[in-house]
Amino acid sequence: MDSTSIQNGILFSIAQAIGAPEQALRLLISILIGYPIALFNCFYLRHKSAIVKHVFFTITGFSIGFFNFGWDIGHSFGCVLVQYLLIKILSGTKICVALSFTFHMTYLLLGYYQTGTDTYDIKWSMPHCVLTLRLIGLCLDYYDGRKKPDQLNAHQKKMALVQTPTFLEMCGHVYFPGGFLVGPQFSMKRYIDFANNVYDKESGDIMQCIRPGLIRAALGFFYLALYQVASNFISDSVITSESFYEHTFIIRVILVGLWAKISLYKYISCWLLTEGVCTMSGLTYNGKDDKGKHLWNGCANVKLRVFENATRFGHLIQSFNINTNAWVAEYIYKRLRFLGNRSLSQAIALFFLAAWHGLHFGYYVCFFMELIVMLFEKDMELLVAKNPAIHRVFNNPTLAPVRWVVGKLYVFCFMGYCLAPFTFFSDFWSIYGSLYYMGFVFFLGWRFVAPLILPRLVPRSPRSEVTSEPIVDGSEHPKKKQ
Repeated sequence: MDSTSIQNGILFSIAQAIGAPEQALRLLISILIGYPIALFNCFYLRHKSAIVKHVFFTITGFSIGFFNFGWDIGHSFGCVLVQYLLIKILSGTKICVALSFTFHMTYLLLGYYQTGTDTYDIKWSMPHCVLTLRLIGLCLDYYDGRKKPDQLNAHQKKMALVQTPTFLEMCGHVYFPGGFLVGPQFSMKRYIDFANNVYDKESGDIMQCIRPGLIRAALGFFYLALYQVASNFISDSVITSESFYEHTFIIRVILVGLWAKISLYKYISCWLLTEGVCTMSGLTYNGKDDKGKHLWNGCANVKLRVFENATRFGHLIQSFNINTNAWVAEYIYKRLRFLGNRSLSQAIALFFLAAWHGLHFGYYVCFFMELIVMLFEKDMELLVAKNPAIHRVFNNPTLAPVRWVVGKLYVFCFMGYCLAPFTFFSDFWSIYGSLYYMGFVFFLGWRFVAPLILPRLVPRSPRSEVTSEPIVDGSEHPKKKQ
């Protein structure tokens, strides 16, 4: 028996003992390996040349990938090579951007087609979706670097790549151990500044990153433990069991709401742990706050206080998977400004997000639900802002507790409905039926009655010089005066 077989046998035994899939155990081990790698970087590589760091991160990240996926890790290496050749041959041109986007999204979708099953699988296509955004973003940043500064917005100026990245820099960026498997997303500009000790100089001492990194790690373990304990009582199997349909409607709504909350803790725990690795490496330096305190939240992927206190879905979107939402907002949504239609731009951005997640129909239903929910909340914001009577009632301090309770119940009741197709792919229809399709009835129903209600409740006002509306991540899509 060779060493690989022994290793696989040990991992299988441990996975069986703790009741987790072997691939999930490998993923957790891989994330945790990032912590000694981060400490090694802080203590021994912080003053080494950028080339040494690129080599170190490439080797360690590639090795972690091989530990999880074997030679399938070659898919990522091949895509990095293709992206490097596109940049070298076509430079920062529109053709380069178009070919890059088409190639990487096509490769990802073919990967989903090859590896996809009726359940969520941890295969090479899982980290490849992270890589896809990273390489497309790199190409767009390089494209922006060829433009004049007055043609760029604030974000593009900050991320633009003036110099052509080397193949080694691209490998270090892609295989960085703290972000290769499940994110977070971060730009090539951030990675290069980190490797060149820019953050070390700005912070005064990069070693300050260790404490905030440990705090995020501790929070990650807390949410992981919370998920492990809670999922023993309300898991996916509870929602799909025959006994679930024997409960009353109210109980089914409560169970689905609790299941959704618990399910999201799985993602939150992974993101907190990987964010801890990135923070402890020194990658996440984000300047100073108003009091002069150094910030290490440059790669934060979840805002726990906002998430736990959410009273509308906009809060969930602003606090959950932050970097991916921000990436889609900057690289997809805002670059569709030429369409002149914010709703269309938002719909395309959400369709892209669904396709990026996979081919299962459930993903598209999930993000369709996000679209109609956000349109509903935008209408509610308009009502509160423009109708004086509703504005007074809504902002009455005496009614603040009532408003909070109603908001929490609203999010709790519909969160599971929105999440079900994301998790169960095609089996969500039976869950929807058990809830009497309440999400479609409520949010789609509002789309039909809104044209009758809004004109009566919202007084007309002159167009302002510049208006803006929130999109999926809470940022804004400016609209010029017409």
